[in-house]
Amino acid sequence: MTRVLNRSIPFWILFAASIALVVAGLLIVLDHLGTMTATLKDGSATGLEVYGGQSWIVLGAALLGAGALGVLLSLALAVVSSLLGAATAKPVDLAPLAFDELEQDADPEGALDAPAAPHEIEQEQQDRAETQTDDAPAEEAQNGSSGSTATATKINVK
Repeated sequence: MTRVLNRSIPFWILFAASIALVVAGLLIVLDHLGTMTATLKDGSATGLEVYGGQSWIVLGAALLGAGALGVLLSLALAVVSSLLGAATAKPVDLAPLAFDELEQDADPEGALDAPAAPHEIEQEQQDRAETQTDDAPAEEAQNGSSGSTATATKINVK
């Protein structure tokens, strides 16, 4: 059995329940068959022992058959699981992403290959700071929390 099947709780429940059904069916069949046989041989058999015993034997045989089928199923599952082995995930080939428009200053081929130099990072941060200061008067004019110019200046928009 594989390691995955050894850790599978439903497999062990199936196996244990099947063994329990086999044992319960055997006990019912053997007990009532013994009682019926003994009372018929000595002539003291009653209708309850004969006809009731037959019904109990049929019930025990059904339990025994269901248990045997469960044991066979669990053993077949163990064999198939050991033949197939554990499921492994296959690596997935990722398709390259297609961009319609690239930024003008973006370098799609070398952007991820080499780390940026410290002076390039500083230059980029300065550029961002300059663009943010240019946008500051427009942000200060809004005065609203929603970011809407109409909300900040209380203009009715229809």
